[in-house]
Amino acid sequence: MAERGVPADLATRSLLPRALAARRCLWLALALGLASAGFLLWQLQGPVGIILGLRLSKLAALVVVGSAAGAATLIFQTVIGNQLLTPNLMGLDALYVFLQTGLVFVLGGVGYAAIGPGWSFVMNAGVLLVVVLGIFRVFLRGGVRDVTRVVLSGVVLGLLLRGMTELMGRLIDPSEFSIVQQAVVASFGRVDRAELMVAAVALILALGWAWRMAPALDVAGLGRPVARGLGLDHDRLVQRALMLVVVLVAVATALVGPLMFLGLLASSLTRFLVPTHRHALLIPAAAMTGALILVAGQFVFERLMGQQSALEVVVEFFGGLVFLALVLRRRRA
Repeated sequence: MAERGVPADLATRSLLPRALAARRCLWLALALGLASAGFLLWQLQGPVGIILGLRLSKLAALVVVGSAAGAATLIFQTVIGNQLLTPNLMGLDALYVFLQTGLVFVLGGVGYAAIGPGWSFVMNAGVLLVVVLGIFRVFLRGGVRDVTRVVLSGVVLGLLLRGMTELMGRLIDPSEFSIVQQAVVASFGRVDRAELMVAAVALILALGWAWRMAPALDVAGLGRPVARGLGLDHDRLVQRALMLVVVLVAVATALVGPLMFLGLLASSLTRFLVPTHRHALLIPAAAMTGALILVAGQFVFERLMGQQSALEVVVEFFGGLVFLALVLRRRRA
């Protein structure tokens, strides 16, 4: 029987000792290092300097996006108190697609290309931040008790934006619609290095902030009543944590495009591999797991199988399966 106010999965789950959990984090770091080395050095031929530079850029994009998605989803699930939800359910992917389609619809293909990658990244990240923070500010005034309103608002917003996007897609020229299709599909092959640098700096700062919040997140994971009883300002922590989550997700989405289920897949694997309540270990473990999924997957599909664009589809497929498995497990429980 779970203790009153404590989530059942936390109360009944066997937790690893801190030393063993830290050892598993080190194994994750080693696996990520080996996957990164294989991605960089496998069949390295021709002009080594040029090829290695291109591979380094793609590897950095994979690590940044995977780390941001994994850490953001784990933090989001902790403060919301639900391991089925991801930040992308707030309509971030639909908003990104709507924004790209709207720009092509208003400016045309030539005008859209004239924006440039740097300004496009800043604009996309800024719009995503402003819109989602606005949703949180309006619907989370009552703390986590209003989480249902937040989720429903995000779902409704996503449906509305998808409908408007489809309408604009039917009105624009077919040749310009192909530009939209290329812009809204997640891709690690067209990342601008200046954007990547900005995203990497934002990731490092955000993960540092998250690590400092780890002790408070440990308490928040016990549930709102227990956390408040222990003296934690739970609602304030939720607001700060959600701001951090939005920054991480917005930067990753603006960099390569939407990957809806990557964070859910990374956080679920992290809780399975490193079952501990200590977020000082869980947050870096989730970041490394997300990065490892993308780096190892890209190595297999690009280096071993000769594929260029299958990874995003496979990640979304397995992430969707994990989501369904979690839903079915909750129903049986």
